[in-house]
Amino acid sequence: MDRVAVIRERLEQTFAPTHLVVRDDSHRHAGHAGARDGRGHFSVELASEAFRGQAPLARHRAVYAAMGDLMQTDIHALAIDARLPEDTR
Repeated sequence: MDRVAVIRERLEQTFAPTHLVVRDDSHRHAGHAGARDGRGHFSVELASEAFRGQAPLARHRAVYAAMGDLMQTDIHALAIDARLPEDTR
């Protein structure tokens, strides 16, 4: 399974998002020192009721927690846009 699919699966299982976009931005960081070890740069947009009552920092921490070991093995950088369903653009 590719990394985008694994990220998507973990986010879907953890947050049951009403909106989810996962992008692999690694091509934009070719040659970047942090990407030399093969880990990638990704961005996620997700909206979930699970974020209700959480401050932005808590939402980001929850997303990082959902990524678990991927943060050590597959993900070098993760840009996160985590919001409530009614805040979907």
